[in-house]
Amino acid sequence: MFEGIDLSKINLGDVMNQVQDMAAKAKEDGANQIFTSSVGGGMIKMSINGNSEVIDLQVDDSLLEDKDSLQILLISAMNDVLKQSDDSKKAMAMNMMGGLNPFNNK
Repeated sequence: MFEGIDLSKINLGDVMNQVQDMAAKAKEDGANQIFTSSVGGGMIKMSINGNSEVIDLQVDDSLLEDKDSLQILLISAMNDVLKQSDDSKKAMAMNMMGGLNPFNNK
């Protein structure tokens, strides 16, 4: 598998620095992302950032008199935006792993 590659020339410290740099950039990029869900025909709109912090929530006034529907739609919106954020983090991790090249000799 590693035929023709001189493994003694791989600097583990450089590889670890590369991993740390990529992780820091991914965290910063992720924090700047916004994920939004609109459920119940737009009656509930929720947005979170890449750190999974709720940054906006809009509730249609008509739901204020229907607690059960409000709860169901809030749960649905939360699950949706959290899944979006999680999927994004997984994709970013896969991209990071694909970008790792310990055999890159500068």
